[in-house]
Amino acid sequence: MYEIFADLHVHIGRSKNNKPIKITAARTLNFENIAKECADKKGIQVVGIIDCASPYVIEDIENFLEIGEAYEIEDGGIIYKDKVCILLGSEIETSEKGRNGKSGAAHNVCFFPHLKDIKGFSKQMSTHIKNITLSTQRSNISGYELIDIVEKYNGILIPAHIFTPFKSYYGNCTNRLKDIFKEKYDKIFAVELGLSSDTFLADTISELENKTFVTNSDAHSLPKIAREYNKIQVENISFKEIVKALKNEDGRKIISNYGLDPKLGKYHRTYCDNCNNTIEAKEPVSKCPNCESEKVTFGVFDRIELIKDKSKTKSPKNRPPYIYQIPLTFIPGLGQKTVGKLLDKFETEMNILHKLSYDDIEAVVGCKIANNIILAREGKLGIHSGGGGNYGKISSK
Repeated sequence: MYEIFADLHVHIGRSKNNKPIKITAARTLNFENIAKECADKKGIQVVGIIDCASPYVIEDIENFLEIGEAYEIEDGGIIYKDKVCILLGSEIETSEKGRNGKSGAAHNVCFFPHLKDIKGFSKQMSTHIKNITLSTQRSNISGYELIDIVEKYNGILIPAHIFTPFKSYYGNCTNRLKDIFKEKYDKIFAVELGLSSDTFLADTISELENKTFVTNSDAHSLPKIAREYNKIQVENISFKEIVKALKNEDGRKIISNYGLDPKLGKYHRTYCDNCNNTIEAKEPVSKCPNCESEKVTFGVFDRIELIKDKSKTKSPKNRPPYIYQIPLTFIPGLGQKTVGKLLDKFETEMNILHKLSYDDIEAVVGCKIANNIILAREGKLGIHSGGGGNYGKISSK
């Protein structure tokens, strides 16, 4: 057994021949570039690319395999340069019955062991989605129906960023996942926390006690890969081993979740869309106390306060720690050139964030930046809450 780092939610912006895949993602995000970024800069050993059901991306994957630097393995996944396992995934937006009888929408990330599996999934989902070439398009089926299709092609389904105000189960649709998945709820063995939440907040909801938590970047650009990630104990890097870890089987497990402090997330607190203020009230509010407008975007913290059924956080014994991790690009004083200097010297972001001493870092970028990196590692930088699509802000001490 050994420990690896995994980010299971990375988008593709464009195909290799410049076809649009995820409209809001960077053009440089293609299948090959993601593999190289994880292997050469990030130090990520398993990456979930969740736009692989697009026929344009499938074509890119087939061409990538022909180059010879990557190959499929029997236990599932594509191995690149013997450094990175790429999990073939698809993010699907399902149509749900939302709160108060309104229509709702939720995102799901689905992973498949082999290229033939995601090809079959893509073909079937093209009958439920208007444009299968684009990422995260609205389907005409619910999560309850989707999970059967995913299993038909040997895949797994993980509800994505479950608390965010748009396109998530708790944020947009329901107070309980069991109400969506019903008798199939036990088939959901992991959920993605997403920005603006953490283990401490999620474990105030009792139905999540037996679910594995994963923390992923939802990266829309190459630098954002591994903004959030997981440390996992496995025997090798493959689809099969990751599934075992998510199920906590045979000694495989999530060792720790690394993520932003929820206050840094874009939707941590309720935000007034009228006067553009983050509302940090003691109790959840549906009306802005500043301008009395009801045009507010409900925050993750506030949503959890309303739907939780435990007065205090009580995590199961096997729940791994959630470690607040501030990515290099968030740390004050660290611009692109400075990050480049660090990577040239120390190879990967994981090395810089986890292994290096103050003296190692200080020798390359000076005492002020080195101090900020160490303070970030220890969770001692000041944070101002985010909301309404705006990230929180970090201040050095």
